[in-house]
Amino acid sequence: MVAPWVPFWEHNRFAQASPMLQAIMMSPYARGGVTGVGIITALAGLAELGSLIISRVRRHDSSPEPLDDARRPEQTP
Repeated sequence: MVAPWVPFWEHNRFAQASPMLQAIMMSPYARGGVTGVGIITALAGLAELGSLIISRVRRHDSSPEPLDDARRPEQTP
């Protein structure tokens, strides 16, 4: 993973092969767009993780507690 604001971003072989691509990748608008997409993706992942954790906690709290043998009612034939 490479952030568009680290020096490694400027030393991209693919961008250096094409002057037009390099100009686009060095644009602050392109860097901001990549950063924005990364932030949105990270926030969406955290939101999904949070909803997964909440649903598991709710499912765990609402599930009936299993009875052990001592508390299990007698079964009659």
